[in-house]
Amino acid sequence: MQQPSLREIRADHDASTIVVYQAYAPAVAGPTVAAGRFVPPFSFGRMTWIKPSFRWLMHRSNWAQKPGQERVLAVRITRAGWEEALSRAVLTTADPAAVARAEVHVQWDPERSLRGAALNHYSIQVGVGRSLIRAYAEEWITGITDLTPQVRKIAALVQNGQTAKAQRLLPPERPYPLPAELARRLA
Repeated sequence: MQQPSLREIRADHDASTIVVYQAYAPAVAGPTVAAGRFVPPFSFGRMTWIKPSFRWLMHRSNWAQKPGQERVLAVRITRAGWEEALSRAVLTTADPAAVARAEVHVQWDPERSLRGAALNHYSIQVGVGRSLIRAYAEEWITGITDLTPQVRKIAALVQNGQTAKAQRLLPPERPYPLPAELARRLA
């Protein structure tokens, strides 16, 4: 198995879309899944963080057990929307004034193992700001799937030491072919 690059976007993607993951409270996730798009009480007035790394979100949400993050959604968006967001991004390690003005924030955090241990390579987290929330929610999304039952099954397998079985249930992720100019901007 080839060692991942230090900073590389790994995701479930096809020729026209990419899957990002988000965790929400049932009050937000339920209406969203029912509508097939984000609807109130989803907040269109604050930044929303999207993550193409399933394992990183599992670490962040404690396998959908953290209060307010009990439901995990796979949000399939257009690659055009994803790349538009990245083209407007500023690294959170940049000058604070530039970060404050940015429409999109990007940070690189250590990727996680199934058990939550930090790995030696990084995953991207993308904060879509208020000025792009409507485009994200109304134009870029092509589908939303509730992965909560799958998350619970994987978590139970990991907890019971059945990591090989758990691994087989993970969503597929492979390197995302980022245009060179965007790759340079995002370090």
